[in-house]
Amino acid sequence: KKVLVGLTEILDRAEKMKGLGITKLPEFSWKDLMEFKKNFTSAVPAATEKDLEKLGIKMYHQSPKFLDENTLSVEGKTVTAKKIVIATGNKALELPIPGRELTIISDDFLELEELPESMIFIGAGYIGMEFAHIAARCGVEVTVVDAESRSLSNFDEDMVKHLQDASEEIGIKFIFDAEVTEVEKLQTNYRIHLKRNGKKMDLKAKLVVNAAGRVPSIDELDLEKGNVEYSSKGITVNEHLQSPTNKNVYACGDVSASEGLPLTPLSSQEARVVAGNILDKDRAKTVDYPPQPSVVFTLPNLASVGLNEKEAKEKGYQFKVEQKHVPKWFNAKRINDNYYAYKTLVDKETGLVLGAHLVGPDAGEMINMFVMAMCGKLPCKTLKGMIFSYPSWASDIKSMV
Repeated sequence: KKVLVGLTEILDRAEKMKGLGITKLPEFSWKDLMEFKKNFTSAVPAATEKDLEKLGIKMYHQSPKFLDENTLSVEGKTVTAKKIVIATGNKALELPIPGRELTIISDDFLELEELPESMIFIGAGYIGMEFAHIAARCGVEVTVVDAESRSLSNFDEDMVKHLQDASEEIGIKFIFDAEVTEVEKLQTNYRIHLKRNGKKMDLKAKLVVNAAGRVPSIDELDLEKGNVEYSSKGITVNEHLQSPTNKNVYACGDVSASEGLPLTPLSSQEARVVAGNILDKDRAKTVDYPPQPSVVFTLPNLASVGLNEKEAKEKGYQFKVEQKHVPKWFNAKRINDNYYAYKTLVDKETGLVLGAHLVGPDAGEMINMFVMAMCGKLPCKTLKGMIFSYPSWASDIKSMV
């Protein structure tokens, strides 16, 4: 996905600088981009498997099923183990509507040989927004439909409003408070049926993308036979990432119902803890969950770490809020970008950053500075006293707290 975003960053930058030094917009080839993307993906599974085999690890290529607490059935064979680690990740949420098989998911989008003239995205979360931006910047007519009243409901509403405006500016259409009831195949395109405010309506497009979210990939594991407790959030685990109902089973990453967000770095951290607990059972390890940043790689980026205002109030903090839309700051102005804003929450007593919410061209990188400040418990006075390279995006942080 980030390979595709890389192209859209170039297109976006050129569009914004048109008439300000750029005289001709670049042309792009989706086919060439897809070939370039393969350099990052095609060899990875084979290379990884080869390395694992060198370590004496036997590979199976089928979803296993529990037979009992220590036994799995896979590829028609029975496999018994003292310890079992479930790391099956997540998968696209299946839409509970007629015609759901006519939609594609994000994995399919990443394999498209060519882009259609028009697309409908069902869902305005991470997946829907990121892929809608990629498609729209590549010339596709994009409509996003969501049952919520706004996009990205887990992010700060004020920052999302800026992203919403930027999305509409590049031609993305939004339909909120709408329930998709059916997807229908027509002769040359697809039609989706909606219910909105008690009224029925329909939309047509050349392709429909199921971007309604992802769920833990557990439904084919027969967890009941393994006495493994689970919920809609994933495998139930204790502080050691161990199943409380079957001590022989561990779960990590997106499939576990742990405190970690569904992020690759968190999955890796949990995997190290699980490995440590299996190999050194006398020194049980737990996951230390640091502040976890979330980034939506649209253009502009939307980034967040720590608490929002509601959460800070619920936890009883006395805090101040710094919030501004700052397209006139040098870093945004020099690239003619109108979407640059921030909101920070600072504890009045300690001066520590409680939360940071950003929208801007490089918010995905800038948020890491706030992560370091929060992990290192650096008060705002310390941040303001630092000397950053200037002018750089990081140097703006001093003015945000």
